[in-house]
Amino acid sequence: MPSQFFGLNVAYTGLITANAGLNTTANNISNKETEGYSRQQAIQEANNPIRTFTTYGCAGAGVDTIAIERIRDEFYDVKFWDNNQNLGCATSKAYYLKSLENYFTDTDQVAGFNTAFNLMYNALEELSKNAGSSAVKSQFVTYAQSLCDYFNNISNELCELQKDVNMEIKDSVSTINSIAEQISTLNKQINVIELSGAKANELRDKRATLLDELSSYVSVETKETPIYDTNNSYDTGANRFMVTIAGGQVLVDTNEYNTIICTPRETNETVNQSDALGLFELKWSNGADFNLYNPMIGGKLEGLIQMRDGNNTEYFNGMVSSVNLQDNQVTIKTTADYLNDLDKCTLSSSGGRISLGSEVYYYKDWSFVYDEKEQCSYYTFQLDENYGKFILSPSREGEIAQIGKSVDYQGIPYYQEQLNEFVRLFAKNFNRIITQENAVDGYGNPSKILFKGNDVLGGQFDFDDYYKDGSMVMQTNKKDGDTDSEPYYDSYYRLTASNFAVSKEISRDPDLLATRTFKSDGESKSNIINQLIEIKTSAEKLVSDYGTKGFRGGSASEFLQSVLSDVALNAARANNSERYYTTMHDIIDNQRISISGVDSEEEAINLVRYQNAYNLASKMIQTFSEIYDRLILETGV
Repeated sequence: MPSQFFGLNVAYTGLITANAGLNTTANNISNKETEGYSRQQAIQEANNPIRTFTTYGCAGAGVDTIAIERIRDEFYDVKFWDNNQNLGCATSKAYYLKSLENYFTDTDQVAGFNTAFNLMYNALEELSKNAGSSAVKSQFVTYAQSLCDYFNNISNELCELQKDVNMEIKDSVSTINSIAEQISTLNKQINVIELSGAKANELRDKRATLLDELSSYVSVETKETPIYDTNNSYDTGANRFMVTIAGGQVLVDTNEYNTIICTPRETNETVNQSDALGLFELKWSNGADFNLYNPMIGGKLEGLIQMRDGNNTEYFNGMVSSVNLQDNQVTIKTTADYLNDLDKCTLSSSGGRISLGSEVYYYKDWSFVYDEKEQCSYYTFQLDENYGKFILSPSREGEIAQIGKSVDYQGIPYYQEQLNEFVRLFAKNFNRIITQENAVDGYGNPSKILFKGNDVLGGQFDFDDYYKDGSMVMQTNKKDGDTDSEPYYDSYYRLTASNFAVSKEISRDPDLLATRTFKSDGESKSNIINQLIEIKTSAEKLVSDYGTKGFRGGSASEFLQSVLSDVALNAARANNSERYYTTMHDIIDNQRISISGVDSEEEAINLVRYQNAYNLASKMIQTFSEIYDRLILETGV
């Protein structure tokens, strides 16, 4: 049977519980504007009743506040993270594609490709009317150099943009590492508190806010598992909290966390010919590879990787057809059209890494072979025995070979390749026409090519021997098992948008420019100039060694339209995605706030409700006090 003071204790529990509710309400109201704060609620439960061993059985023992829990729906957290990673990816793409659009802009205020190209061809048309004039030739050569300058500048701008993206990748990695460290610290603090049976609500809110931020950089998944004492078979109250990112790679495991390390590529690790030097490779601090090209990487990091390394899936790949152990060489058979056309080649001239099956080697040089169909379908790589941990073996024959990775996006490498392909195609056909059979310069001497490539030592690549009798001087054909190859430096592969230039000889003396065939023809004859003019509007006159005509099926004057359409389409997609995911961000966040956010009106109602409960409990205590006063002082013997 309960004591005579049992009722006072029951009233006291009500007072304590109401006070807990008031304190929780006050905390909610105080944190109404706190970012990431989740509304808290005092969870009440009736105390276990006391058996009275009387006819009425048990007596209620009051109320107890068993927990103060935050109100949060993890379903909306997951939805928010999924959307946030898409928003981060789209935002980073939209920003850099806007820069790309600006680079290719051609307006009255900003002179671009069309302006430079048309000025050069206007001068060429004037030259066709006055082919013997040194002044008109000089004007044409000046405008030709302006066209080269345009390609030089835009290639350099793309290279600088790639460096900017690369540095932002490093900054993003630093942020991810910082968040990982903070989450691991919070995990430890949360477990210390919750081992005592309390709920670390504020710390959990801080952790959730960090996960929100992390989800904008990479895809995020979490898993929380209670830790049981297997010896005594009870729940300790602590939890194992794991955070995985970028398609399941572990970032945080309770108190432990991994960091990502950025390592710049060495010169002999360059992937694409026009890549900026020192692009970062990512690894985990424990030595494991970070799966940089995982399609599930998500977030800002995915957008940056696609912009920095996006090659539109056009990367070097093939099958090892032969292994030369004596010379430490491998020959790769390729089948993709873009690999068979050397004008589209993006292989590095400074060496790189090549994967043969599961083993990675370093190559320091490469050569190619044109087969009987004039296709560059065989590449021979000279491996560097001073790098890498694998020794070449015959077992590599028949293995899949690849350099770099397939990145299904039109990023900076893709646009660099488009620029390089165009200048090679344009320069090659332009030079072919002015060095055709019997072509002579203003002095009656055999003509020289106009477009060359500047080298790093201040000289120029000379392609004078590339054409003979109006056709390409064929590299060693691969027939009947012959594997002889020609080095890449015997081709227009060396010519890129960054080194595209006019011949220094012709710049100094424009009369070295050929305008006619046959020395006996008069100076005013301009049959070569007329052929050059046709290149501008005729795709038939823009022919690759591979046999394709035109730049992407169009004429030379349509170059900008072709490339700008890619940029504009990608930019429009990124902008539309950014707007869509921003809208979804607001919708999902509002849904989260409707559940976990603090509602002033609701808290005002709770304030009155708990205040009334507190007043009633106080009144009950006062009533019992009066009863006990009468019982003890006035009825005692």
